[in-house]
Amino acid sequence: MLLEYFQMIDAVESLDTAKGSIVARADVPRESTVFEGHFPGSPLVPGVLLIETMAQASGFMLLARLSFEKMPFLANVTSAKMRTFVEPDEVLRVEAELEHDGSGFAATKARIFRDGKKICDSKLMFRIMPFPNDTLKNNMLDRYGEISRASAG
Repeated sequence: MLLEYFQMIDAVESLDTAKGSIVARADVPRESTVFEGHFPGSPLVPGVLLIETMAQASGFMLLARLSFEKMPFLANVTSAKMRTFVEPDEVLRVEAELEHDGSGFAATKARIFRDGKKICDSKLMFRIMPFPNDTLKNNMLDRYGEISRASAG
């Protein structure tokens, strides 16, 4: 995770585009400027960044399903539950599954686990749209390539 750059996913562990599922890994950094304010002396990953982590895992699954021809933009967090805290230097397993795809929208269900225990879960809605420009498309392709290679290496 590079919290300051909102790069939340470190590796794609498995991906099934036909089924619409992904398992990813997120390595919480030991140090980050985010922890300086959240919270001094007792650093925790903000819940909103955990939601972003689930959204990114869902988004990468949707991008792959769409063959990187269209971009999923987070449109709605239908529900989100935080069950416990996430501290620096933890390894998280992020799972996401497609629940609905059609009419220009996709809905996913996502969860984050630590040591096999569920930390949080969410239901997310994405608007599927053409890429606004080639720069974004190329950046998404590059980032997906990085996190896909990370699980292989």
